[in-house]
Order: sequence, then structure tokens, then C-alpha cells
Amino acid sequence: MDDIIPSDFHDGEDFEEDRWYKGPLKIILGIGLGILVIMMIVPLYAVKLDPSPQGVPTLSDVVGEDFDGGNVSIYGGNYGEYVTLVDGSDARVKLVADKIVGRSCESGQRVCFAKALFYFVRDEFDYVNDPLAYDYVKSAPLSLESTIGDCDDSSILIANFLDSIGIESRFVFVSGHVWVQAKIPEALDRYKEDGWINLDGTCQYCEFGEIGLPYVEMERRYV
Repeated sequence: MDDIIPSDFHDGEDFEEDRWYKGPLKIILGIGLGILVIMMIVPLYAVKLDPSPQGVPTLSDVVGEDFDGGNVSIYGGNYGEYVTLVDGSDARVKLVADKIVGRSCESGQRVCFAKALFYFVRDEFDYVNDPLAYDYVKSAPLSLESTIGDCDDSSILIANFLDSIGIESRFVFVSGHVWVQAKIPEALDRYKEDGWINLDGTCQYCEFGEIGLPYVEMERRYV
């Protein structure tokens, strides 16, 4: 009687080829799975380190038609007076800032908060020049009511927003221009300049941490 050879029997050569085939296949599958895991983890880690706002509200979303900004303002020239217009405890400023960050970011994400506030000012306010004779600098509530201004006004507004959510800021003055820098230790170093983050509210092409090219090398004064 002839021996019955199992259907799954392989001779030595076939067995070696099969083992060679399965070995590299397992390695390739393992590498692919590892890459997939990394691709899932890295974005989550990046979001935690560098969160970005989602759906920053528009001006009409957070400022009603009956908003009363008052009439507080100063005439520019004395840089030290700018800080007198920073009052994050103003209920009008605090309410608007809270609405912006609350609708754009998850709780506790200070970097995301600062981004949302900056993008709101950059994108929602139109630029208009001051009178030829002097700088007219509006308070933050007055800017929220007027919805328009220049670099002085946008800087005052950003500084007030940051102050209202507990983020330190300072003004940076160069010839013919002013912007704000924020102190956020947990932010990525790529945003920082000597530990501070530039926020240029009237630079429409500037992202978080950037300033307009004409001002990079200019002599600065900090307040």
C-alpha cells in the first residue's frame, strides 16, 4: 500500500522557502504596526504641547450691538502711559476674552488661549490710521466697540485680553510701530524670542510668535 503523503507536507527546500518568506513578512508587519502606533501617538503629543484654537469666534459672536466701550483714551507719545490702559479686570474685556478662549480651546490650555486671542484681534479688526497731528490710543473696551484701530489700539487690546486670563505681557516699541510680547513658559521655544512671544496684531501675514520683517532689526524699547 502506498504511503499517504499529507497535503500540507513540504520537502526541505519548500520548508526553507516558506520559513524565509514568513520571517521577513513578520518583520515588515511589525515595522508597519510600529509606524502606525507612532503616527497615532505623535499628533496627540503635539496637540498637548502645542494646542491650536478651533473655530475662533468672530467679532459679532462675542460683542453685541449694545456694547458700551466708554470713552477712555490717551494721546500717544509717553510710552509709560500705555500701561494705564491695561486692566484685565474690566468686566467687558474679561467677558469677551472668556468667550473667545472658551469657544476655541480646551480648559487650561494657556498657549491655545493666547493664540485664539491673538488671531481674533489680527483677523477681526480693520486697520485705520490716527490723526496726522498725534497718536490717539483707545482703551480695550473702546476698541471693542469701534471694531477698528491701528497698532496702538490692537496692542492695548491684546495686552488687556492676556491680562484678563492671567498671562504676563509687555509692549515693544520701535520707530512708528508697537506690538505685544507674551510670557508663556510652557510654550514651545520656536515661538519665543528671549523667552517672550511676539504678537503683532496688525500684521495680517504674521503667525503666532512672528513680527513684520521691517521691525526685526530695529532698536526696541520695552514697557
